[in-house]
Amino acid sequence: MLSEILQILIVLFLAVVFHECAHGWVAYRLGDPTAKEAGRLTLNPLKHIDPVGMLVVPLVLKLLNFKFVIGWAKPVPVNFNRLRNPRRDMIWVALAGPMTNFSLAFVLSRFLPLSPTFFVYKTLALAVLINLIIGFFNLIPIPPLDGSRVVMGLLPVGISRKMAQVEPYGFVVLLVLLNLGLFNFIWVLAVLIAALLKVNLNII
Repeated sequence: MLSEILQILIVLFLAVVFHECAHGWVAYRLGDPTAKEAGRLTLNPLKHIDPVGMLVVPLVLKLLNFKFVIGWAKPVPVNFNRLRNPRRDMIWVALAGPMTNFSLAFVLSRFLPLSPTFFVYKTLALAVLINLIIGFFNLIPIPPLDGSRVVMGLLPVGISRKMAQVEPYGFVVLLVLLNLGLFNFIWVLAVLIAALLKVNLNII
């Protein structure tokens, strides 16, 4: 049980580190050097650790037998006002995280047939599934998730500002909806894509 929890936490942490770095890197390419100035354009895990998001919440959810084990790293700082085209570029910055997770899932799935041991195969399969879940989860258009940034970048300014006001309560809303099972479609999507990538999830 303990080894399984540690395996999930390590894979989850690496997935969200890549996710956050992608946000910062795309923001930097589009004119905002905030993440670079803060020393956050790095894959060094120590720069991204959030004890609550990476240890407490995932551990509690796992112990409570939640189907979804979610977590987060320390968000990479992005100043949308420093982007060359704030409303348009906000969309690309937001999409960078989930697209990185989907890319990781695809690349890791290609290494599955080369796994030398059962442990390696199980770890890679778990990494594929977790990256898919993180990608789809973050596309939900509820602040502060990335999907909300995409929607706000497309909506009129007035409506976007009203949507942004929900952000302080967004995490509570997400946990309630998660507990009610309304995000089961994310699990279905992740399992479906994993199956298309020929990942054997029966061993997880």
